[in-house]
Amino acid sequence: MEKKDLKPALVFHYFEEVCGVPRPSKKEGKIRAYLLDFAEKNGLPAKSDEAGNVLITKPATPGKENLKTVILQSHMDMVCEKNKDTRHDFDTDPIETYIDGEWLRAKGTTLGADNGIGIATELAILASDEIEHGPIQCLFTVDEETGLTGAFALKEGFMDGDILINLDSEDEGELFIGCAGGAGTTAVFPCTMTAAPEGYFFFRVAVKGLTGGHSGDDINKNRANANKLLNRYLVGLMRKYDLRLCEIDGGNLHNAIPREAHAVCAVPMACKEAVRVDLNVYLSEVESEYAVTEPDLQMDLESESPCAKVMDAEQMRCFLLSIYAVHNGVYAMSQDIPGLVETSSNLASIKQREGCIKVVTSQRSSILSSRMDMSQMVSAAFELGGAKVETGDGYPGWKPNPSSEILRIAAESYKRLFGVEPKVKAIHAGLECGLFLEKYPSLDMVSFGPTLRGVHSPDERMLIPTVDKFWRHLLDVLAHIPVKA
Repeated sequence: MEKKDLKPALVFHYFEEVCGVPRPSKKEGKIRAYLLDFAEKNGLPAKSDEAGNVLITKPATPGKENLKTVILQSHMDMVCEKNKDTRHDFDTDPIETYIDGEWLRAKGTTLGADNGIGIATELAILASDEIEHGPIQCLFTVDEETGLTGAFALKEGFMDGDILINLDSEDEGELFIGCAGGAGTTAVFPCTMTAAPEGYFFFRVAVKGLTGGHSGDDINKNRANANKLLNRYLVGLMRKYDLRLCEIDGGNLHNAIPREAHAVCAVPMACKEAVRVDLNVYLSEVESEYAVTEPDLQMDLESESPCAKVMDAEQMRCFLLSIYAVHNGVYAMSQDIPGLVETSSNLASIKQREGCIKVVTSQRSSILSSRMDMSQMVSAAFELGGAKVETGDGYPGWKPNPSSEILRIAAESYKRLFGVEPKVKAIHAGLECGLFLEKYPSLDMVSFGPTLRGVHSPDERMLIPTVDKFWRHLLDVLAHIPVKA
């Protein structure tokens, strides 16, 4: 199969165009200009608000003017992750896609189908003259991945639709009617550097090859967290030897399970061989623990040139023990929806800065009080280690409405087209829908999309056959929108 043969052709055409436009979170200027230029070329009314959100409007096809107005929504930005050996500048370089069997992938980077396929689908509908639909408004929001900034800033009156279809889901055949709320908790640990002792063996230990993934969608899949694996090894050394810490770094994005982490450390020269033996023993243990989910797990230990400075020993002890103690992963499962994660936390990144170490975590829950409790639990572990801790305001969840009219229409459409009932679910990941409801409480909403896997990592891929099913489903839903009362 070649890219020119992909179906639906119009959707994949625009997806390739979107992949050619750099769009990191908080740097959506180029994709916003592309969208506004698209609207002008197609003679469609468009506007942008102060936050940078874009709304493009398309009138109904003849005879459909009295239908309810549908808002199709996706976000402009993408998670920018790449493999260590990949040369790519997300600010300037296009995403290079390729076909791998039934999957579409990117060369060494995230694909950006989250949520580029949503953008492309909206553009295909806006550009086509062959689709029956009522009045349509296409909303493209900014900075969904790193703060939901666009959805937060959306003002009343910017759009005026009756139904909103979010195109940011990742499992074809599933209709989503609820999502978790979330918040980020950041800790700043003191990191006073003192003169390094003499007669010590300096080494670099690294964790790599992990699967990673989305800290909401993938948190229940028993994938290893690189920060946790590294810290566990270091605490083991600290309890046996006079360990000194020179440098530590792990993870990048608040909403991604970290795939890589490393530290530069020192132990007395007499312990040189012992730390290598300990690593071999530890690696065999964690390889067994994660044999199914982390087949490519690696841990390397290499000697390093002596460092001039090491972290204050007591600050190091408090820091490492706090990281060991802090919760990571699923905390509670839903009592209402079987299989749904209710509450979780992700130890996302550890970054050493001048005089401090900054640790970023994110908490999610479908119950606000449980999310707040999880954030307090994480804060407590950090505060006991002497860190200054701050939890952001967060974002609301989207409470399911099983009696939703658009849900009924979408479910009936799917069964009519494909002969099976779709699965109706809530999602542990965050969607912008909860924020839309705050500004537009009368909106009737549903979310669906094609199948994506490995999102927020360079393993991100899109199952090609599901794009056509998603497209046919969406068009059939648009053809069955009810008349406005």
